[in-house]
Amino acid sequence: MNQLAVKQESEFLKRIRNPALFGKIMDAEDTLQFFKDGMYLGFSGFAEGHPKTVPALLADHVEKHGIGKMKFNVYTGASIGTDVDDRWAKLGMLGRRWPHQQGNAIRKAINAGEIAYGDRYLSMYAQDFGYGYYTLDNGGKIDIGIIEASCITEDGSIVPTLAVGIIAEIVERADKIIIEINSKIPSLEGLHDCVGVTLPPNKQVYNILSVKDRIGTTSIPCNPDKIVAIVESYRDPVGRPLGAPDGNSVLIANHIIDFLQFEVKNGRLPKNLLPLQSGVGSIANAVIGGLLTSPFENLNVWTEVFQDNLLDMFDSGKLDYVTTASFSLSDSGIKRLLANWDKYTSRTLLRPIQITNHAEPVRRLGLISMNTPVEFDIYAHVNSSIVNGSRLLNGVGGSGDFMRNAYLSIMHTPSTRPSQADLHGISCVVPMVTHVDHTEHDMDVLVTEQGLADLRGLSPRERALRIIDKCAHPEYKPLLQDYFHRALKECLASNSAHEPHMLHKVFKMYRNLEEKGTMKLENWD
Repeated sequence: MNQLAVKQESEFLKRIRNPALFGKIMDAEDTLQFFKDGMYLGFSGFAEGHPKTVPALLADHVEKHGIGKMKFNVYTGASIGTDVDDRWAKLGMLGRRWPHQQGNAIRKAINAGEIAYGDRYLSMYAQDFGYGYYTLDNGGKIDIGIIEASCITEDGSIVPTLAVGIIAEIVERADKIIIEINSKIPSLEGLHDCVGVTLPPNKQVYNILSVKDRIGTTSIPCNPDKIVAIVESYRDPVGRPLGAPDGNSVLIANHIIDFLQFEVKNGRLPKNLLPLQSGVGSIANAVIGGLLTSPFENLNVWTEVFQDNLLDMFDSGKLDYVTTASFSLSDSGIKRLLANWDKYTSRTLLRPIQITNHAEPVRRLGLISMNTPVEFDIYAHVNSSIVNGSRLLNGVGGSGDFMRNAYLSIMHTPSTRPSQADLHGISCVVPMVTHVDHTEHDMDVLVTEQGLADLRGLSPRERALRIIDKCAHPEYKPLLQDYFHRALKECLASNSAHEPHMLHKVFKMYRNLEEKGTMKLENWD
């Protein structure tokens, strides 16, 4: 054994502090004996923190011995690395998959009807998974839980890595558990705030009064009798591509920053704002970039994913503290994190999604929540997950948890997106969305590069006029105005004008897109 291998093994063994578990250590290849076709599997992870070694070996086994011979039902905290999701999808290894994904291959397989995929607001998903609702046809249990861990404590508890996800729920429901100790990254012990699974009527209050408050433990208890294997996983975190903000994203960010400054000026927000929650993507990056040059200081973040832009915020000195469910960094972001580990992690707390996404702390702390949808309509219904009414994009994720309960619920999107035939062929402001993830009752503010629509206190017809005026692209504004006024006239005549629609015409823009490659109608007749 060479010197590097000896050092690596030594670090691996140091991470297992319960000597009684040494007998469970085995080579990763030996875990293949535990798996059978049709099993229900639970993986740790949410963006990062997912098992990487055992799933890769299972994929190697299927690739070698015949595609289609092993198919599993897989449940995770949210999306996980495409090193697992996309590869397993390509090999036909996924039967059911919950509750989120971000890979091209798995998305293609879902839309081709090859994978039975489902999603739900993540806080509700975590809760219901703990109740056993997603595996009712398997007796409410998970056959095997595969957990990436930073270490195992003296009492056998599991310390997660770069995400918690639904580890406690998996441990509660699993018959067998395989633990991958990832000794490639620094120990994360002390970084987590975990809680167990409790059933009504015995659920406890989440007594969180600030972003820094802890209510749980730094590890997750686990019955050692459930652990059938502990393997070493000397793997780097999986980086996520990070696109630079485009011109529209910068304009959207400017509108939001101006709005927040206006709210501070009018006494509805403190000078350091309230805790921020931001989704993923170029617009979210642009908003954080805007905060870097804004007058706001001593900011706090309570969010699902820790992205590269939060490293920038820490470096700027404007960010005080972050609570997050996971790290989701680019390759360069991962290098920055590891190179300045103490600097960034000393002011960061990792929690399971049953805490980060729970309505109680979100509402109590008064989050300013900002996320990007596929489209929204003139009455402020929002579609975050489905394209053209039937094709899945990624899933609803946790945005609904925040939108319904935030102090300010903000959705931001470009006013148009290109189609193959037209640079502005797809309007993101439509008469009626083809799928509703967030209702009109959840939304406070809608933003595009064209402007910002503050919807607070407005009736449906007032919202429609403001959304069309502030958010629609100039090439679609006349079309949407004409729709609204024609719908209003028809509905007034039939005494049904609370939220006017012409149901026989409402999806005509989508039909035009299918037939002519653009949503630009000549008229509504």
